[in-house]
Amino acid sequence: MLTIEFTIEPFVEGHPGPHVLQAVAAAVAFGVSVDFGPFGSSCAVPIGQAGHVAEAIITAAFANGATHVSLSAGQANSADQANSADQANSADQVGNADGHRG
Repeated sequence: MLTIEFTIEPFVEGHPGPHVLQAVAAAVAFGVSVDFGPFGSSCAVPIGQAGHVAEAIITAAFANGATHVSLSAGQANSADQANSADQANSADQVGNADGHRG
């Protein structure tokens, strides 16, 4: 697993614009959970998906008015991996309970 951290500008405290919200939505569309923070966001993704998720974040941000995107990726620590696995299992259980996924 890799952790992708990203910050999107322009930054307006308490009012994330569509350039931020659509970038987060683009990552979520890959089935990952995004930790949305006041100064940046992050998500744990499988290594094989990292390039696709990063591309989706950058593309959505600039398509919706971003002026700058900072993005970094690094090896996720074991706590991140455990949380990601728990979230994926929870999503599977929710999806299976109502017959739909995501």
